[in-house]
Amino acid sequence: MNPIVYRLLAISRAKKRALQVAVDLVLLVSVFVIAMWLRLDSFAFAADHRVWLVLIPVLPTTIYFFVRLGFYRAVLRYIAGRALITILLGSMVSGVMMAGATRMADLPIPRSVPLIYTLLTFLCIGGVRFGFRELVSYAQNRRKERVAIYGAGAAGRQLLQVLHQRSDYVPVAFIDDAKQAQGTHVGGLMVYAPNQIETLIRNNGVNVVLLAMPSATKARRGEILKSLESYPLLLQSVPGLDDIMTGKARIDQINDISIEDLLGRDPVPPRPELLGANIRDKVVMVTGAGGSIGSELCRQIVRQKPARLVLFEVSELALYSIEQELETLQAALRTQVEISPVLGCVKNARMVERTMRQFKVKTVYHAAAYKHVPLVEHNIAEGIRNIVFGTKTVAEAAIAAGASSFILISTDKSVRPTNIMGASKRMAELVCQALADAPRNTGTTISMVRFGNVLGSSGSVIPLFRRQIDAGGPLTVTHPDITRFFMTIPEAAQLVIQAGAMAQGGEVFVLDMGDPVRITELAVKMARLHGLKPILFAYPKVEKPGPGEIGIVFTHLRPGEKLHEELLIGNDPKATSHPRIMSATEIRQPLDELYAALDQLDVACDRNDIERIRRILIDQQTAYQPNSEIVDQFWTDGEDHGPLPVEKSSADGRRLTLVHG
Repeated sequence: MNPIVYRLLAISRAKKRALQVAVDLVLLVSVFVIAMWLRLDSFAFAADHRVWLVLIPVLPTTIYFFVRLGFYRAVLRYIAGRALITILLGSMVSGVMMAGATRMADLPIPRSVPLIYTLLTFLCIGGVRFGFRELVSYAQNRRKERVAIYGAGAAGRQLLQVLHQRSDYVPVAFIDDAKQAQGTHVGGLMVYAPNQIETLIRNNGVNVVLLAMPSATKARRGEILKSLESYPLLLQSVPGLDDIMTGKARIDQINDISIEDLLGRDPVPPRPELLGANIRDKVVMVTGAGGSIGSELCRQIVRQKPARLVLFEVSELALYSIEQELETLQAALRTQVEISPVLGCVKNARMVERTMRQFKVKTVYHAAAYKHVPLVEHNIAEGIRNIVFGTKTVAEAAIAAGASSFILISTDKSVRPTNIMGASKRMAELVCQALADAPRNTGTTISMVRFGNVLGSSGSVIPLFRRQIDAGGPLTVTHPDITRFFMTIPEAAQLVIQAGAMAQGGEVFVLDMGDPVRITELAVKMARLHGLKPILFAYPKVEKPGPGEIGIVFTHLRPGEKLHEELLIGNDPKATSHPRIMSATEIRQPLDELYAALDQLDVACDRNDIERIRRILIDQQTAYQPNSEIVDQFWTDGEDHGPLPVEKSSADGRRLTLVHG
């Protein structure tokens, strides 16, 4: 903004009013001089002191009249057309006063001068006001984003009114698909066709497009956004209709377009009987309740009105956060579900079983697990204890406590795994399948639900890209051709709940994830969504991108990382009653054989014998084929594994593990 304009806007209101009065006094005197000169075509009148006597009554009367009309209370930068009436009235009063004073005092002023003076006063005082308003507007607009509103319907018109009150946007055009609207004017702005966007960018300087179509489906929004993503535009949107109707958001809340809008799809309407079957009026427990999937499961579960929801979480902060969020959600939903937050680790068998017995849990969603492939590769023994033995502990506790349903949240990385995390998840599936058929399991239906990445989950690539964009780049992609499956968290959680309700025991349900997405294309889309031009580099040849550009750097596949993930081990998935849930036919392993392998795995983890751990996983029905060298940070040469644990019993029969060293 112009420094002079900024200083004028920054002074106090009282000083602004005093400045306006001073400017008007100068204008009134100047206008009188100009009116006399226009009439007499000479400045000789200035030597006659009697001419100036007319200003003695005119100036204070004019200012007083403007004050009485509230003229000086108006904010100049927002002055509107109705101010012209005030200016006209004030100018006429000033002209009448001049004519009256001239006649009464018999002053040497031609009779036409008051009329000329009145017209010039109106033009000058009005011109200064509106000129200043335009100057401020121009100075501010130079710093504003020039916006085209996509959607000339009711939401678009409402958004236009909101933008007029904001200091960061200046609307310059509408865009609409409807041919009957194209070429018309809405709120003073021309409505353009979508194929005229290049013209808007070139001629109107548009650099932001606001999507004002809150009722559009995800598919339609995706089509629009895909048509815009190749342009150098920042894409933003008003909230969706559901959020507006439920009071979660307002029409004036402008958000960046998320990658979920591009990759998301319209969910199949959930079947209410499946959503409520394992939840309504039952005690439900979610392990890993503070994680991405666990927390969304909790949100969906509360809506189904269980008798109680037990939040089992090892992280104090995550547990506190989800508890507070659920209390807020319940207030909005006007539900009164008992929420029981429990701090605990899934590896603690006694704690898990005690919790289930204490609250008489009937349905368990086991979402607690490590999921970051490279971190688990560097911490193999702990990863296996968390994923494999944690699942075994929770499933056995569910059986012992008399739970009626246990659902394991699994992953596509368990299919022909090349990393410890995926192999551990496959072992966890085998454990659940074996326990589903175990003789001691007399009433717990155990099932597994397998799916790929969820959009926006912690530790996934999308939040990473967002942080890298905020930091100025570059975006890092491990391989140009790497692909992954993606699904929104709410859709995944709803499908998990519905799949669990269809279980008969031992099924591995597979969610329809749609087509795999190339991570390179994902990075390009996210860059363009932020109005940046992506530039591809092959590591380590990385150059500094220019203005408005951001680099995408290809590094290398990390230990255990696959180029492409799969969802099915076999090729004969069975359809279910839900179009996006399939049932996979998987190889099972006898319980005694599997538990013998788990005993060996337990000892290998105690010793941190990574080579032995790998061999055990390969020998089981996991299809594990490691694709990298051992990178575990606690494994050295494969021979020296430190002191061995020695088990003893305490007085109350608890097992103690002592380390001699």
